[in-house]
Parts: sequence; C-alpha cells; structure tokens
Amino acid sequence: MADKTVTSRGGNVVSVLVNAAMMWGINIWPGWQVVPFLTPDMDRVLGIINASLTAGIVANLVFVVIRNRGIMALVNLVVLGIGLAATFRLWEVFPFDFGDSWPGWPVVVRVLLGLGIVGSIIGMVVEIVALVRSLAGFGERARQ
Repeated sequence: MADKTVTSRGGNVVSVLVNAAMMWGINIWPGWQVVPFLTPDMDRVLGIINASLTAGIVANLVFVVIRNRGIMALVNLVVLGIGLAATFRLWEVFPFDFGDSWPGWPVVVRVLLGLGIVGSIIGMVVEIVALVRSLAGFGERARQ
C-alpha cells in the first residue's frame, strides 16, 4: 500500500509540472498565438483556462501533503467546477478557425468539448459521493 501512496504523490508532482509547463507554453513561450487554428478570440477564454490550470496546480500540491479523501473530494470538486466553466466558455466563444482544412473539424472539436462537459459532470457526481461517504465516516471500499 505504501507504494501506491508514493506513486500517487509522484503523479501529483508530475501533474503540477505538466500544468505549469502548459501555462508557460500558452502564456509566455511560444504563446497560444503561434497555434494556427486559434483566433484572437482566445483572449476571451484565456483567463478561465489559466484559472483552471492554476487550480490544478494548487490542488495537486495540496494532494502531495494531504491524503484525506474528504478533502481531496472537495478540492477535486472545485477543480472540476473551474474546468467545467472553462469548457463551457470554450464552447461559447469557440476561438477556433480551421480555414480551408477538412470541414469536419468544428464538429469534432464540439464533440470533444461536449465529452469534456459530460466527463466533468460525471466526475463531480463521483466526488460528491466520495465527499458524502467521507463525511458519513465510511472508509474507502477495498478494491479487488
């Protein structure tokens, strides 16, 4: 069981590094402007995307130190909520222009955003159940 905890904490550290690298890449170098299919409307969603990445960094730093399932569920709910808001904002603004390439790209991106929305909602339900179980004093079920 100790190996699982070490791996989980290691995974949290990797997540911090990946999110930080994404923030650096999007905001500093090379910047989102070099991505050919992103439009200037990306500025309208950048704030919530940065908030989502920052929330992921903070959450994973907390998870390195705190392993309480109830606290983890609560923090995950916040991260999922911010991510869901970012995904809805991307859907609303749709800062993508695929030019003369395959005309199906906008549909593919909308489907992927929709899957992200559904996945976030399912994740929130799972974390609500985990939070309630933790508050009720139920331990984690043994995994088989």
